[in-house]
Amino acid sequence: MMRILGIDPGLRSTGWGVVAVDGGRLQHIANGAIQPKPALADAARLKIIYDGLCDVISQQNPDQAAIEQIFVAKSAGSALRLGMARGVGLLACGVHGLAVGEVSARAVKKAVAGTGAADKKQIQEMVGRLLAVTAQNADAADALAIAIAASNDAGTVAPVGVGLAKGQVAHGLSMAIAAALARDGVNNGGKR
Repeated sequence: MMRILGIDPGLRSTGWGVVAVDGGRLQHIANGAIQPKPALADAARLKIIYDGLCDVISQQNPDQAAIEQIFVAKSAGSALRLGMARGVGLLACGVHGLAVGEVSARAVKKAVAGTGAADKKQIQEMVGRLLAVTAQNADAADALAIAIAASNDAGTVAPVGVGLAKGQVAHGLSMAIAAALARDGVNNGGKR
């Protein structure tokens, strides 16, 4: 069984989620969010995120990690702040000797919901179905989705592009998604 830590970085809230993969079966282990007080200076917030992720890694003992890939933010300032939180996530993993894969937001959406255009609510619902759990918040759900997407390549974390390649289907994950949809009475059109 392989444990994968997913990290959804953010200076206001860094989501984390741990899933276990065993023979194509996904199992929820834990999830949460590290939310420093907004009034704190950036350096203090980054230290809280770093310490929190180090605690998660120590307690949950993941075998590998995945983090959301950088994307074009609304502004240069937003991109810089996101980059700082992402760097702290990479540092925490590096200090603990974890291999870290990057996964794009689009690849996460496609792996979890079947389409790269899925919205946050669809991702949260599919994470809940796949893992039979309600995440602590939206950031924790996103982190679980990142871990699920990375599970497609469990054991072979690449430095960039973890997830499904165009046209590639992860057999175990496909079966888990089909089972979750069948259990909830959802047909192929995604409607009840």
